Amino acid sequence: MTTLSAPERLLAVLAAFDHEHPALSLTDISRRAGLTLTTAHRLVGALTEWGALERDEEGVYHVGLRLWEVAALAPRGLALRQIALPYLEDLYEATHENVQLAVRDGSEVVYIEWISGRSAVGVRIQVGARWPLHATGVGLALLAHCDPSFQEAYCESLLAAFTPYTVTDPVRLRRELAEVRHTGVAVSSRQVTDDALSVAAPVRGTGGSVIAAVSVVVPHVDAQVPVLIPAVRVAARGISRALGWRPEAR
Repeated sequence: MTTLSAPERLLAVLAAFDHEHPALSLTDISRRAGLTLTTAHRLVGALTEWGALERDEEGVYHVGLRLWEVAALAPRGLALRQIALPYLEDLYEATHENVQLAVRDGSEVVYIEWISGRSAVGVRIQVGARWPLHATGVGLALLAHCDPSFQEAYCESLLAAFTPYTVTDPVRLRRELAEVRHTGVAVSSRQVTDDALSVAAPVRGTGGSVIAAVSVVVPHVDAQVPVLIPAVRVAARGISRALGWRPEAR
């Protein structure tokens, strides 16, 4: 077992849970956290008492409401979602396709809201899901506005491919990021699934820095990109203004 400090052991217990493992037994937590069963039992007990974890009738543990309550205070989480939701709903009504809102966490995007129609193309995301920046529309919109040194390091890293169309060549990725900055929108075609296309635009905070991205995902076969671009731009600009961005004052 790896030697961890007390805070690291607590975090390891919480990190054992993810979208593929939302419910875990004590043994599962011990194994996934890299802790002895005795240590896991003690930490899980403390987290359950505080409310970060909950134990069901079968003895299986889930993330608790207390943890969700604390997470809701994150300015890039529920607060941003609440401000953005009216504009996301307007974008959905205009397209009746998948509408997404995401933020960057390191080299990944984290989806904090998703609206899907009954007949919309299937997407491999849900709220809280993570994907590499280069493979999604929202990721490209965010990466294009990162610090240049971060962009360069990302482009030179090992880029995962999910379909034959995923951009993994650093030269081509740099070119796409430059195009995003030039046009103000990102178009990701068949990079995560080979039947979907995403159009995304950056969302800016009070100071003008990009803090999130909004997108619409449609079937690739009949995507009308010129029609989608202004709709996504309007949504992104509306959210930005609601957050306090005033481009005319710059």
